[in-house]
Amino acid sequence: MPKRSPRRPRRSFHGLLLPLLLLTACSSNPITAPPPTIAPAEPAVSPVAAVRPAGTVRPLAGHTSGAVFDAATKQLAVLSPGPDPQATATLGLVSDSSRPPAAVALPGPASALAGDGNGAVYLSGHGGYYTVDLATRSIKRVDVDDAAGVDFTAVGRRADGTMVLGSADGAVYTLADDGARVAERAKIFARVDQIVTQGDVAVVLDRGQTSVTTIGTDGKPQYALRAGQGATTLAAAAHGPVLAADPRSGRLLVYGVDPLMLHQDYPVPHAPYGLAGAGGFAWVSQTGTNTVVGYDLTTGIPVEKVRYPTVQQPNTLALDEKSDTLYVVSGSGAGVQVIEHAARPR
Repeated sequence: MPKRSPRRPRRSFHGLLLPLLLLTACSSNPITAPPPTIAPAEPAVSPVAAVRPAGTVRPLAGHTSGAVFDAATKQLAVLSPGPDPQATATLGLVSDSSRPPAAVALPGPASALAGDGNGAVYLSGHGGYYTVDLATRSIKRVDVDDAAGVDFTAVGRRADGTMVLGSADGAVYTLADDGARVAERAKIFARVDQIVTQGDVAVVLDRGQTSVTTIGTDGKPQYALRAGQGATTLAAAAHGPVLAADPRSGRLLVYGVDPLMLHQDYPVPHAPYGLAGAGGFAWVSQTGTNTVVGYDLTTGIPVEKVRYPTVQQPNTLALDEKSDTLYVVSGSGAGVQVIEHAARPR
């Protein structure tokens, strides 16, 4: 296939799809090095909350970097990675309001987490990952073959049970059925910052390249698109689109993954960062104002339905889809906000 001249992205056009790669069609001309990167975007430093947060607030101290709700045990699992990359991480478990949050100390550092919705969460670490049974709180360490020196920074679990890990040096590892052997390794990124899954397709976020890329069932890259001017977070539900937040340009990006396509690009001011979604509904936190907004996505353009004041630094969102309960996790130690029947207009 003839080589094509590279194209420079246009900075001023929001909503413009900029395909970076079509690797499945150009397998004879693989990309051997990632393109130049930019400084990753960040959430706003939130002001002190001036309005009482909606719902209730459960205490949970420490810096947090991710959260997932587990439907089987009805618990919110919150990762606190520790004060430095070598520190032992903690998994906080928030259940009903009658019991205080529990803390599970991991045997080492952890950088990211994913859940299966059936009672287990998975946390990426150095050289492998941890599996935590939320009912028994037992921990299993899995070392990935030939990856003892790899700093894993992202983790996802496909619908077929396949584990997918991402590394600080820009590789995606699709593991074999035993969860330890590497079935496929694709190194085309500057850094793998987050992985979410939609069915058996994994979606990779590279903040330095401001890109999202799909990884197919065979572990090979499929398509990639530019993700705004500084996408920082992804979210995906079992039945719904993949969401991305871009706090640098103030955008909510809504993708389909079969194939990867940008369906909606909508302005959200005040440094959008935290994301959660289900079906045709998206939740986005505005870190500049301590606010969370719910959007209906089914009309072809996001339509605001509800908004709530939040705890300070609302960096992380999680959703109990069955009960319509939204969890807002503070990134400054202000606790976990619980908003029941969140999508219901007040």
